[in-house]
Amino acid sequence: QVQLVESGGGLVEAGGSLRLSCAASGRTFSSYTMGWFRQAPGKEREFVAADTWSVGSTYYADSVKGRFTISRDNAKNTVYLQMNSLKPEDTAVYYCAAGIHTIVVISTTYDYWGQGTQVTVSS
Repeated sequence: QVQLVESGGGLVEAGGSLRLSCAASGRTFSSYTMGWFRQAPGKEREFVAADTWSVGSTYYADSVKGRFTISRDNAKNTVYLQMNSLKPEDTAVYYCAAGIHTIVVISTTYDYWGQGTQVTVSS
């Protein structure tokens, strides 16, 4: 069982930055693929970024590539999402997810989810 707790959301002006954190419980954190998804009002949950530490790969949605960076600290059981050059269209609830046998861009393949943290970007 893995519990995920996100933090770091808030209100920021367009062009600003935020760093989201996701703290995970469990002793096998390093075995999990960690992903970030987001859901805006009236829209489906969409993939943002993922880190498959076991194979050393990161993945990004085209809409955030070059602006967002996912990283993880296995010693702290924490995954981060650094978000730069934020745009109003990045406004959403951001969710952290963990899974073992995942297809990184497909939310239903993740096993565990956090409660979400709100990110609001004003224009």
